[in-house]
Amino acid sequence: MKRRDFLKNIFVLGTGLALAPELAAGKLAEAAWQTGGELPGVVVQPTYLHFRSLTNRTRTDAIVVHHIGNTNADVSAATVHEWHLANGWAGIGYHYVIRKDGTIEQGRPLGTVGAHCYGENYHTVGVNIVGNFEIAEPEPAQMASAARLLAAICRFYGFAPGSDTIFGHRDFNATACPGENLYVRLPELIRMTQAQY
Repeated sequence: MKRRDFLKNIFVLGTGLALAPELAAGKLAEAAWQTGGELPGVVVQPTYLHFRSLTNRTRTDAIVVHHIGNTNADVSAATVHEWHLANGWAGIGYHYVIRKDGTIEQGRPLGTVGAHCYGENYHTVGVNIVGNFEIAEPEPAQMASAARLLAAICRFYGFAPGSDTIFGHRDFNATACPGENLYVRLPELIRMTQAQY
């Protein structure tokens, strides 16, 4: 082997080794997104939903809690996604959906602007706890999952959970959401979140 070919091979091998961690990190990041792993300590079920068009959120300093409202059924993120597409939206407006058994499902990608709270989407994360809490109570498993999820979101974005960072939808808009039976429990949910935080 000529000296020039030997040096060329060393250069190519060295470049490959230097890029290997970057390539591996890219694969890990992709795998983390697909398993809903962008929030450490919280298991999020992936939904692989397809959206029309989304915008990245540049500031995040609050969380808005919602309920489904029109049904007390155990509605999935995929079902809400279809409803919102039918409204002409880009897709599901919430970032997370918490099912009756406490399962957390991915909605809209976390870093994107939601469509869940008029006038406040540009700086908030939307979390929907499934149910109609005008007529029903949230399940204990939902409250526990919500506390873990909200604490993880607060840690991720670097703000403390409190009554000035975790809101019910009705705090901003003229709506019954998140339903009276969940809204009166928001202080309890905030305390649970602070304990997880």
